[in-house]
Amino acid sequence: MPGKFVHPSVPLAHDCGSPVSTSTFTPSTKSLASWFPETVESVHGSFAQVLVAGARPSADASVTVDPSVVTLGATHGVDVMRRVRRAKATGRVGEVVAIEVDGPDHGLELILVVGVGDRTPSSLRTAGAAVARRIRDRDRTVVEALRGSTAPGVRAFVEGLLMGGYRFTRSTKPQSSDPAHVVVQVGGALTPAAAKKAIQLGVISGEAVRYARDLANTPSNEKSPLWLVEQAEQVAQQHGLEIEVRGQAELEEQGFGGLVAVGAGSVHPSALVQLTYRPKRMRAGTRRIVLVGKGITFDTGGLSLKPADFMVPMKTDMSGSATVLAAMEAVARLGVGSEVIGLLAIAENMPGAAAMRPGDVLTQYGGTTVEVRNTDAEGRLVLADALAYADAVLDPDVMVDVATLTGAASVGLGRIHGAMYATSGAGARRWERAAAAAGEPVWHLPLAQEYSAALDSDIADLCHIATDPTIGGGSITAALFLQQFVGQREWLHLDIAGPGRSDADRGTITRGGTGYGTASLVRWVESFDA
Repeated sequence: MPGKFVHPSVPLAHDCGSPVSTSTFTPSTKSLASWFPETVESVHGSFAQVLVAGARPSADASVTVDPSVVTLGATHGVDVMRRVRRAKATGRVGEVVAIEVDGPDHGLELILVVGVGDRTPSSLRTAGAAVARRIRDRDRTVVEALRGSTAPGVRAFVEGLLMGGYRFTRSTKPQSSDPAHVVVQVGGALTPAAAKKAIQLGVISGEAVRYARDLANTPSNEKSPLWLVEQAEQVAQQHGLEIEVRGQAELEEQGFGGLVAVGAGSVHPSALVQLTYRPKRMRAGTRRIVLVGKGITFDTGGLSLKPADFMVPMKTDMSGSATVLAAMEAVARLGVGSEVIGLLAIAENMPGAAAMRPGDVLTQYGGTTVEVRNTDAEGRLVLADALAYADAVLDPDVMVDVATLTGAASVGLGRIHGAMYATSGAGARRWERAAAAAGEPVWHLPLAQEYSAALDSDIADLCHIATDPTIGGGSITAALFLQQFVGQREWLHLDIAGPGRSDADRGTITRGGTGYGTASLVRWVESFDA
């Protein structure tokens, strides 16, 4: 393909230095206001309303800008480098210089010069998010900033575009719209087929994060347990997944004591949803992976009532299930080679007349008895049922659970890193690689068996929270409790209480539910095909 950018009224050539691969994705609005591209197709050119250039720091402390955009700017009477120097740009990641294009109406209205730093996938993801916040209400955006980028870099940039451009609102005021078309031009070693695949992967994983955010941000007056079940049914129908839903009667009959007890105070019954993806070719030895998500659609703390301010963000306490459901959709779209089963453990924790009490003894799935000391530690009770069921019935090769589980995790690690626990060193390293590729920081914490005695109970097999206040390590003791229900399986536990929600926009993150863990889950499942 010739290295040319053609404008609506004036044909303009610029020096690309190498053939260009060009792909486009066209967003369309679907349920939950998600951005779902309908097509990813090769095109031979585009008419830009916004042109996006990359800027990089140079060794002499100056800034290097894509030469093709500098040349194109000159044809429109814009000295791009002069404007960049005037803005004192450094090329640092995510920095944006916006240059309005005046004069005759050629269609081009804006040149965005975005800092891409060292051009690593992480830097390009952040740059993509910065661009997304500047191209709302634009019809046609052409990205020149990826020339020479690797496939992982292209995928990351597209993910950043989708994540950074995310918004959720129930406001009746007019809202800005997503860009209608974004064209990504990629030169260098990437073939058109490789560029298209990288963009497709970025679209799938980026949309999965947006969907998880939509689920988490939906207000709980809409988001009952039944509502979340219905979302899972829609995903199953749209993507050919098998689905099995256990309602209140089945949970009681089959001994899911944690799910039943946690939801007992709510007018909305609990549920356990099982989604199954099977690859087109099931072979002997096909790996079976189980993903488990905490799905508390609202958490008052139950009878151990939370303070009012702490209750406000609790619509996001089902972020684990949101992550798993979104990842299951992505897995189906990717067509991975492993069998993947998603379990959504869904309940609403309310202080009703029938609510569980501190001091109650529950029987979890499989028969383990648990003494309840604090009804606000409900997430581990529903996860224990799902994990025990997965171990006893589903026979997974590996399983992972994701949950906004403990305040202790965010106290220890802050709001950026997730806490990760693993029964296998190799399994932990696999997750760390996936999380790094996804741009979701994680920290490996120990399953310190020395703390296990803190879960001893005088009247049950174990207590669900530490009974010794001198032990501390609340995230660790919660993980140790869950470990009692996974048998000898390879297992990972993700406590996402810190990064699962955000109070402000930053980088690829937008305020509210973040969808943290979704991109890591997708990359992690993909890694088993490598």
